[in-house]
Amino acid sequence: MSYLEHFKLKEQPFRLTPDPEFVYWSKQHARAKAYMESTIWLADGFVVITGEIGSGKTTLLQSFLAELDDDIVYAVVSQTQLTATQFLQAILTEFGFKPFNKRKVELLDMLNMYLIEQYTNGKKVVLIIDEAQNLSKKVLEEVRMLSGIETHKEKVLRIILAGQPELKETLDSPSLKQLVQRIRLRFHLGPLDKQELREYVSHRLAVAGNTNPDLFDANCFEVIHKYTGGVPRLVNTLCDTTLLCAFADGKQAVAASDIMTAVQELDWTEHESNTGVFGPARNIAQTPGVDPNVSQIEIRSNGESLAVHSFPVGRVIIGRSPDNEIYIKSKFVSRHHAQLINDEDGCIIEDLNSTNGVFVDEKQVKRYQLQDGDEVSLGVHQLIYTDLRKFNTADELEEVEEDEDEDDEDDERTAARE
Repeated sequence: MSYLEHFKLKEQPFRLTPDPEFVYWSKQHARAKAYMESTIWLADGFVVITGEIGSGKTTLLQSFLAELDDDIVYAVVSQTQLTATQFLQAILTEFGFKPFNKRKVELLDMLNMYLIEQYTNGKKVVLIIDEAQNLSKKVLEEVRMLSGIETHKEKVLRIILAGQPELKETLDSPSLKQLVQRIRLRFHLGPLDKQELREYVSHRLAVAGNTNPDLFDANCFEVIHKYTGGVPRLVNTLCDTTLLCAFADGKQAVAASDIMTAVQELDWTEHESNTGVFGPARNIAQTPGVDPNVSQIEIRSNGESLAVHSFPVGRVIIGRSPDNEIYIKSKFVSRHHAQLINDEDGCIIEDLNSTNGVFVDEKQVKRYQLQDGDEVSLGVHQLIYTDLRKFNTADELEEVEEDEDEDDEDDERTAARE
């Protein structure tokens, strides 16, 4: 018997994968969605949505996309550790082009012609950039230029930027003043307050088929908020683990003591919003001229490098479900396999009750403090950890982009001579 049968539930109420049926529309989530919808009927719509990791941005975007009419064409770019040319290639790929081995001037021309063509055919085009906090200032300047493409009547590209709170700080930079002037609406998704958290848990249980109004004792919600800070993804993790613990103990309902048992199983402490434990690291990440990213993960398989991701302070979920920050498509990787916790002391990897486990240097671990250069194995994939605190990668990216810009200028001069 599973805990679903035990508690008379039809499906898992607190899974991490975004599902429109389980969406709980708090006042702030409903307002953020309304802002995104405004990009459709405002020709110069340019909206920025920010929120902490796990605040519901991905679910919000999926709900927005699911309700778009047939006259809307959209592209979603979520890999944002890109140079300006790679960024344009990513957009065009989303629109169905094969833009590789093209110069930047050719990419811009392709995109411009595509947008005008869609406008002529009565289509509205929306560009959604997720994880936008990782965009360099040069790419953000490219976004500003794209937002200005227009016909003689109106602009032809609607833009939504979604990202973590660092995006707000980046946009406040004096060098991006022109971009900010183009933004019509900005909204920050905060955590659920205590009343919203109670409604959120009750809503998800009801959608999953629960008919017992006392399945979670009233005293549970204060404890849940204390250890999750009202962040939806953390609420899901804690509540799911709690149901498993209560089921293992043969209980028919959940009490505050079961929440604490789950907290101990997860090895959690009070959420940072209550303790301020991550404050020093956030200050480091905000230092002008210093890359906010503190850890880098390179994904390998069969000796081949597949992808490289960099992350700031906070939690990062790894798994085979596309909603994870690190997405690994493999039958050997669980939907939500493990998490990385970046704080002022370094990076911890934690197994999220995966089927095949987490291994560091061939030794299985439940929770492990990573050291620079450690190799983590998840099935047939390896994750190589690099501590970015030892150097500033922003300088290296800047050099790459400067070289690329010089190549583009050479291309443009050659094209002018021809």
